[in-house]
Amino acid sequence: MKDEMIEIDENNENESEKIRKSDGIHREIHTFVLRQGHFTASERKAYEELHDDFCLAYNEEKLDFEKIFGNKNPVTVEIGFGMGKATAIIAENNPQINYIGIEVHKPGVGKLLGEIRDRGLKNLRIIEHDAMEVLKNQLEDSSVSAFHIFFPDPWQKKRHFKRRLVQRPRTDLMTQKLVKGGYLYFVTDWLPYAEFGMEELSATEGLKNKYEGYAPHQEWRPETRFEQKGIDANRVISELMFEKI
Repeated sequence: MKDEMIEIDENNENESEKIRKSDGIHREIHTFVLRQGHFTASERKAYEELHDDFCLAYNEEKLDFEKIFGNKNPVTVEIGFGMGKATAIIAENNPQINYIGIEVHKPGVGKLLGEIRDRGLKNLRIIEHDAMEVLKNQLEDSSVSAFHIFFPDPWQKKRHFKRRLVQRPRTDLMTQKLVKGGYLYFVTDWLPYAEFGMEELSATEGLKNKYEGYAPHQEWRPETRFEQKGIDANRVISELMFEKI
């Protein structure tokens, strides 16, 4: 969930594309751009004091969920939790489920760490790294019960569509990591992205739409400040839920 849109410097992006083509080396196109956000005092304090307790290090070793959480409960992974308020509420309301939130925005990580402390959460951990690398290198196949993707950057301009998170082959990778019967839940306030996502998810082998068309609002998902901004701007909130068959 993002609190702001990021405009990419077109000259820098074009130069990066030239480098990729000229050196013949494939570099992964990121689905995010690091924001120049600033820590509040409380976010910085939480980040410094709690990071080592609740943040999992990125490496290329597979995660042992049972060892991390001390139980065999199902695991939900949220990609891009923004400032993490909804993530914390969901985890608090569902103690029988373990949650891993992936985010690269440090103030958001600090904010969620504070929520974990204040709510006394034992079932939530954070990975501060590129989600696609985490999925490829740290998650076992058929190990994740659900993926939550709430209000990711819609990358509105056509030349940036390649950066969209909800598209193949990224959705193929998510499907590979899901258990049978697991789900991918995608919410956006940008209708063209919802339509794009519906096409991509419908074409992803191994996934099936749980509903006829868009999903109804899931009552357990709390409304966020960002979502309310979309509603106030008369944007349609579209929800998609696909299951692994």
